[in-house]
Amino acid sequence: MSGQGSPILDIDGSGLKVVIVAGSWHDEITDGLIAGATRTLEGAGADYELVRVPGSFELPVVSKAALEAGADAVVALGVIIRGGTPHFEYVSSAATDGLTRVALDTGKPVGFGVLTLDDEQQGLDRAGLPGSKEDKGREAAEAAIATARALGALRAPKSFE
Repeated sequence: MSGQGSPILDIDGSGLKVVIVAGSWHDEITDGLIAGATRTLEGAGADYELVRVPGSFELPVVSKAALEAGADAVVALGVIIRGGTPHFEYVSSAATDGLTRVALDTGKPVGFGVLTLDDEQQGLDRAGLPGSKEDKGREAAEAAIATARALGALRAPKSFE
């Protein structure tokens, strides 16, 4: 959702319970993502809590547990930086596919804030830190709230009279 053409989303989070699930690698970038998400959730009036996990590979299982425990949405945040082995592709794919499956299996939104990067600077540019060009934590939180609202509207009882 970055850059030119970014949508303007309905981010009224009042009455929503949101869990931020964040990996623990690359502290400076991850802390920036968490700060952007928490600012957004607070500003939107959502109730939220933060759960830390070891890394991005663990995001799907903990996100699913949070949604099954009653959260209305999850904001999944992680940082995966390419190295010299195929590990990057395996973890990136597992996190992406796993979080997609969680959203589809639970029918609840997962705001996707997992950065897949070639180097640390790309993460610093996207972490919502002073001097960053983007704030992917904010964007992931906005997406989670807007999707929760869209699902709620679709699931609301309707009268066709």
